Formats: sequence, structure tokens, C-alpha cells
Amino acid sequence: MRSFNAFSSAVDVEDPDGALNVLKRMAADIGEPIDAAGAGANRSIFMDIYSLMAKKHMKEYGSTREHFAMVAAKNSFHGSMNPRAQFQDVMSVADVLAARTVVEPLTLPMCSPIGDGAAAVILVSERKARELGLSRKVRVAASALVSGWDTERGESVGALAARQAYEDTGIDPRDLSCVELHDASAPSEIVAYEYLGLCGPGEGIRLIETDATRLGGRIPVNTSGGLLRKGHPVGATGCAQIVELTEQLQGRSGQRQVEGARIALAHNGGGAIGTDAAATVVTILTRED
Repeated sequence: MRSFNAFSSAVDVEDPDGALNVLKRMAADIGEPIDAAGAGANRSIFMDIYSLMAKKHMKEYGSTREHFAMVAAKNSFHGSMNPRAQFQDVMSVADVLAARTVVEPLTLPMCSPIGDGAAAVILVSERKARELGLSRKVRVAASALVSGWDTERGESVGALAARQAYEDTGIDPRDLSCVELHDASAPSEIVAYEYLGLCGPGEGIRLIETDATRLGGRIPVNTSGGLLRKGHPVGATGCAQIVELTEQLQGRSGQRQVEGARIALAHNGGGAIGTDAAATVVTILTRED
């Protein structure tokens, strides 16, 4: 319950209704009811937020529970090869759909677990890297941090952060070798495909249907297992993404190595304000030869 209370506080503190008002606004936008009694009581209120996000995508683009289950199953396959992952069993689409429902349309494996964890990264200058004799160096090409807003905007904070990172580097989404993104729920991953520019609006389901985001596919996503399988220790999550991608670019990821990885993108977000995230960061890393 303490964890649920902590999540419920990650909203606009000037809003007297807090996270409940976020749910009300999102529900009204798509004409869906909310379970006000269960939200934040027997589950993280963010699962209700992701539930409404999923329902909106289902109505607008025809995504289904099966598509969300495909994401969870794909990430379980990746996580099975990650010794750091919280869950390392492989799940099928049928396994994911058969699990207990947390809040429609999300079953338990479609929701990231609350976990403990720690991660750290050390940044050095080019001069220091030479002094230390570092090989297989990885450069932070761009990092864009965007705060949310409480007014309606046509562009999500995720899309804005990604656009800024692409513009700062001159890198196109088609140049990316791999991506670690904030799959706090399975639908979140499909929605993020679209606003990160990995595909067009409504085309995220096609990526998961064709295994484009699976190891061996066009653009592998969440080779760590993502938040769904690697775990979501919140504060450490973003650093863990950077560690995963750095190892990918250095060719040190073992069974889950993306062949020839040269450019990687990390996407992490948190909280809620209005009907969007309260903050989002997109970081682009490149391999230095």
C-alpha cells in the first residue's frame, strides 16, 4: 500500500483531486468508466492510467488484448536471456492472456512489477577516456528532458523529447539499431513505438505482429526484457536502460546481442500531469570506433 501511495503522489500537486482527476480526464476523453474504488487501492493507479491509454488506442487504431500480450511475450523472451532480469521465464501469448486481470484489458504480465534495484553510470570526457585507455567507447550524442504540461497539447511529451533528440543529432529513427523504452505496461510499448517515430500513428501493432521489435527484427526493442521482465525499480530504471544499451553498443550482451549495433535510443518517463507524463527523457547513444 505504501508503494501505491507513492505512485499516487507522482501527479500535479496543485490538483486537489490528484491522480483521480487524471483518470477522470482520460476516461471522459474516450467515454469510458473508471473503477475509482480499486484505483490506487488494490493496484497502482498508473495501471488504471495505462488501461485507459490502451482502450483509447484500441478504439482509434484497432489494437487488441492479443497485441498487448505479444509485447509481454516478446519481452519475456528477451528477459529470459538477461541474468539481471527479475523474471526469466518465457511466456507465450496464451500464457499472458490466461493470467489474472489487473484492470481491463491488462493482465498481470502486461503490468511492470514494483521491484528493488540500483544502477549507476559514470560519464567521462574524451580526454579522460584517452587517459584511462578505454576501448569500445560509447558517446552520449543527445539527451532531451521534457517536463509535462497541464494544458491540452497536440504533441505528447514523449514525441517532443524524441524530436528534440533527433534534431540535436541529425539521427533519423530509421538509423537506430536498438531501443530501450518505458514499457511500464504492454500497451505503453506499442504507443511509444509511434511517438518515438519507429513507425507512424496506428502502425505500432504492425511492428509487433511482424516481429520487427524482436531480436533479429528490424529494430529490436527492450532486449533487456524491458520494465515488464527486467523489473521497474523506478529511480534506477533509466540508468539500467543506459547500461543495457551501452553493453549492446560495446558488443557485450551475449545471447541477446543486436548484431552490428551502432546507435541506440533510451526513453524513460514518469508521473502524470494533465493526460500525459509529468516528465520524459530521451537519450541517444552512439558507438565510437
